[in-house]
Amino acid sequence: MKFECDMISDLLPLYKDDICSASSKKVVEEHLAECPACKKLYSDMSDVTIDEQIVKEKNEVIDSQAKFFKRKGEVAGSIIGMIFSVPILVCLIVNLATGAGLTWFFIVLAAMLVAASLIIVPLLMPKNKMFTTMTSFTAAVMLLLAVCCIYTGGKWFFVAASGTLFGLTMLFAPFIAFRRPVREHLGNHKGLAIMSAYTLTFFLMMACIGLYVGPAAFFPLAMAISIPLVGIAWAYFVIIRYLRSNACVKTGLCIASAALLSGVLAQLVSTAEAAASETGVVYSSGVTIPPAIVIVVGLLIAGIGFLFGKLKGGKKNEKK
Repeated sequence: MKFECDMISDLLPLYKDDICSASSKKVVEEHLAECPACKKLYSDMSDVTIDEQIVKEKNEVIDSQAKFFKRKGEVAGSIIGMIFSVPILVCLIVNLATGAGLTWFFIVLAAMLVAASLIIVPLLMPKNKMFTTMTSFTAAVMLLLAVCCIYTGGKWFFVAASGTLFGLTMLFAPFIAFRRPVREHLGNHKGLAIMSAYTLTFFLMMACIGLYVGPAAFFPLAMAISIPLVGIAWAYFVIIRYLRSNACVKTGLCIASAALLSGVLAQLVSTAEAAASETGVVYSSGVTIPPAIVIVVGLLIAGIGFLFGKLKGGKKNEKK
């Protein structure tokens, strides 16, 4: 044999993966034809049974650990649930013993459910922990508001619930959209879904507030302010998310959309103030700048940014 077995054994991994040179490949093949020991070594290297066994054992260890932590989580969740049941039981006994009936007991129960949604639910849920925790927390908060409203005999539930829902949506929507199982359904439209959720809950809150304080005194001015501002937010989102252009062009278009919608806002506010004054409701927004000036100044600034962005983009293309 022309070459030592040690040298051939060093070349065998390269030969097996077919990444050695043609001359090295020829040398290895000639050596394997003459050396039974190296041939057996190559046969063992080509056998994938060992690799499959290692992968199988690794998966078994991972599954075993997952089941272990799942059991520990279930035990911890059960123990914490039993601890939470103690103050609930005490409140129930005291409530009945004082002859008050089941009144504030339900407030305590709903409050404990809020805490349980943040502590017990993540421990007991094997999958989609964040999604389940956030949704259960939202439901528990809504239940607590409903119980408090019923107990106090108030009519403020929809105002408080809609405002709370809007705030929780602002906080939770980005996390929920990027977590299972929601992200598989949204695909590349997560931003659009988040903006839609913000808009829906915002107008739901505004509708509940308007119905509570009185439509005639609230909706004219509230909608005149809200709709253009929401329109500006949507314009920014569409320009930044979907427009394929450089930053200067996007900035110019954002300023232009803000100027146009600000002019619309000023006009709508003036109209709403005039309409409200006829019903005896006096509003004073303090807006003294004419809408036309706002639009013209905004469009001039936007035009400068837009032209600068176009020129900048043109120079880049020329260099390419």
